[in-house]
This record gives sequence, C-alpha cells and structure tokens, in this order.
Amino acid sequence: MRESVIEVRGLVTTLGGRSIHRDLDMTVGRGEVIALIGGSGSGKSVLMREIIGLLKPRAGRIELFGQSVWDSTPEQMNALRRRFGVLFQDGALFSSLNVEDNVATPLFEHTSLPPAACRKLARLKLALAGLPADVAGKRPSELSGGMRKRVALARALALDPELLFLDEPTSGLDPISARAFDALIRLLADSLGLTVFLVTHDLDTLFSIVDRIVVLSDGRVLGSGTVAELKTIDDPWLRDYFAARSSQEETVHGN
Repeated sequence: MRESVIEVRGLVTTLGGRSIHRDLDMTVGRGEVIALIGGSGSGKSVLMREIIGLLKPRAGRIELFGQSVWDSTPEQMNALRRRFGVLFQDGALFSSLNVEDNVATPLFEHTSLPPAACRKLARLKLALAGLPADVAGKRPSELSGGMRKRVALARALALDPELLFLDEPTSGLDPISARAFDALIRLLADSLGLTVFLVTHDLDTLFSIVDRIVVLSDGRVLGSGTVAELKTIDDPWLRDYFAARSSQEETVHGN
C-alpha cells in the first residue's frame, strides 16, 4: 500500500452561508497523479486551497506528509510549504519581474543561497519545464499562454517539491499546447517521483496522464478510480460528463 501524502478526514466547509463540503474524506498516496473533478460550485479549488493552508475549513482534519495543516505552527507550515509546489489557475506570475526572477522568488524567500545561485537554479528549472534559455530575461506579458504556464510550473518546481498542486493547468490553452503540457506533467511525475494533485475539467487530461480520478458531488467524494471504474457509477452528472468525450470523438471521426 502506498504511503499517504494527503489525508482529508471529516472536512466541513461553509462559504457565505452555503455548505460546500460535508464530512468529506480523501486520501492521496505517494507517487500518484490524481485528478479532482466535479460540477461547477462543487468546491474543487476550495478543497485545494484548504489542503495547502490558504483557506481554513469549518471542521475536519487535513494532513500533509502526516502533519496536520491547521494545527501547525507558522514555522512548521513554512517547512511543509518547502515540500510542495503550487501552480494556480492564472499562473499568478509577478508582472513586474522577468521570468528568471519569477522562478527564483521561492529560492530568494526560502533559502540562504546567494542571488546568483538562485538565478542559476531558476534557469535550470525553466529548462526542466521545456523553455528555451532566451525566455529568462522576458516579462510574462511577452509570452504566450502556454509559455506562461510553463514558467509558473518552473516556479512551482523551484524548491524540488515532493508534491505538486495544479489548479486547472490546461485552462485557456489551445489543444496542442494543452496536450504538450499534459505530457510534460506526466514526464516530470515519472522521472522525479512527484505526487501530483490536479484540479481539472479537461477530459483529455483524464484519459491521457491521470492514475486516479476523484469526483466531488454534493459536498462529498462521489467516487474514486479510473475512467472505466467511474463510468459504472449511476450519476447523471458523471454520465453527461463522459458522454461529452464520446460526442467529441464522434465529431472528429465523422469529419
């Protein structure tokens, strides 16, 4: 059995008087590439933010690497944050900094390395994310959407994390860029031994790089497993969700 990297038990979340999570349980094992899916408003991104310590739930327990997130001291949380990287949906790059300094920022903040060493490591992470060397001196506004996603990924990898969180990583990308980004994530997960937790609605991502899918519905985990296993669940939203993939394939083959 895999060592548990993420443990969520009895999670209760209420936002603006609306119930989001109701006694939610979830486990992610080391080395898994997990996709979290669910309908609009099901609390996917909220759950991710709670796991990484940005949003406090009303009740329940969240553990990362066996350590409670919400019972940790600031020092303990800083140590935890060195062990995971996050790619937010919009990339969250600093527009006033060039690409190299964007990627080096976690190194500036969390290590005692000299600035020159931080920037050298940042260039290595950019190469790992599949970006050419001449990108380092550019501003985020000078890059395409796909390249900005890769810069954000390079920054998420800056501290050599064991765990990577990705919020809608292919959102806003054209199909070719999205599939290339998927392939990069799978390659990094396999070659670096990363555990990857991604929030997505992209069906192609689920069919191509994910080990297991977790479905949120009505505030709880409706099901967990492969695409084939989830297709056996009698749920209207899930049926419509996977039917969209069949419709896409029929359209492509029909043309």
